[in-house]
Amino acid sequence: MVAGAPRVFVSHIAGVPVFDPNGDQVGRVSDLVAMLRVGGRRPPRLLGMVVEVLSRRRVFVPMTRITGVESGQVITTGVVNMRRFEQRPTERLVLGELLDRRVRLVETDEEVTVLDVAIQQLPARRDWEIDKVFVRRGKPGALRRKGETLTVEWSAVTGFSLEEEGQGAENLVATFERLRPADLANVLHHLSPKRRAEVAAALDDDRLADVLEELPEDDQVEILGKLKEERAADVLEAMDPDDAADLLSELPEEDKERLLTLMRPDDAADVRRLLAYEERTAGGLMTTEPIVLRPDATVADALARVRQQDLSPALAAQVYVCRPPDETPTGKYLGTVHFQRLLRDPPFTLVSSLVDSDLPPLAPDTPLPAVTSYLAAYNMVAAPVVDESGSLLGAVTVDDVLDHLLPEDWRETEFHGEGAAHGR
Repeated sequence: MVAGAPRVFVSHIAGVPVFDPNGDQVGRVSDLVAMLRVGGRRPPRLLGMVVEVLSRRRVFVPMTRITGVESGQVITTGVVNMRRFEQRPTERLVLGELLDRRVRLVETDEEVTVLDVAIQQLPARRDWEIDKVFVRRGKPGALRRKGETLTVEWSAVTGFSLEEEGQGAENLVATFERLRPADLANVLHHLSPKRRAEVAAALDDDRLADVLEELPEDDQVEILGKLKEERAADVLEAMDPDDAADLLSELPEEDKERLLTLMRPDDAADVRRLLAYEERTAGGLMTTEPIVLRPDATVADALARVRQQDLSPALAAQVYVCRPPDETPTGKYLGTVHFQRLLRDPPFTLVSSLVDSDLPPLAPDTPLPAVTSYLAAYNMVAAPVVDESGSLLGAVTVDDVLDHLLPEDWRETEFHGEGAAHGR
């Protein structure tokens, strides 16, 4: 970018792909790193970008390696140091720490909220700086969106270097709205505990539940512990029962019971049932919410259930046919109908005529190695769990099996990557 090129607001490049000169994707922009200048009101120098490469490791790319910045992409020289990014005490993460801050206008001493900041390359130099701040007048609250917005010079505001309590997270959350839960979990994992709690508070219950399921256990417990108990119970209700059970099992017994009491009775009953099984068994791994249909349901009914947007691919790979009542744990299991079979038969066909009754179900006390062998032997991504009386209890999916086969800290290993601090 040369002199006279347009400035870019950082919210427009958050999460955009990063390419090398050959057009191959290196990763995606996770954040930007700036250094506030000591004394005066000179704009901060932009040091570089934090890029999440394909292995989910976060690496540092200096701005001297950036040859192009646009709303839809970032171009590098192609030389990227793959050492893990470590933030230094004098550095600030632009998205993670500057957005949503409350600062003051120098001229009027009025408090404003930072919605975005703009970066620009200095004329005839390779240095970049933050030169503009997009702010909203008025204190944060339910009516904050109605406040007047304006763009001012960096020198027109003050307060970025002060430690702030109760910093909001609305605009940071909006910046990463398009991220998948696993990618947003990666962002949260690398924020400070204070900022992580603020972002969690800004997410709605369903979004936070999806993100919690992708975080390491330590982060899950930390975030849940900072929520009000009523909201923590709501988030647990929004989680998949097996993930909620795994999280509650990490809490002290009295905290676990208190949260279970605050949950809706039906949701709490599913979680309590899962907590009764040993963790590394089919009963401890299963979800209690597979797709269950009655024998008189049609292929069209089954496909309508499979198409539900919030259903995971593993659970959508098959439906389970049970005699009424058609819900776990009381429905009498008749067999499984695989998704491919549903695609081959007319919509009016009854699912009871398509069941694979030769596939043996798993008992709830089946140990993890046997569950793994079962999925591998039958080329399955999910399997029914049935008790001695023939009632369907739930289904074990391959993603839950992998969670328990990998090392306990696999999420943290993925998040952190390997190596020492980034080179400059």
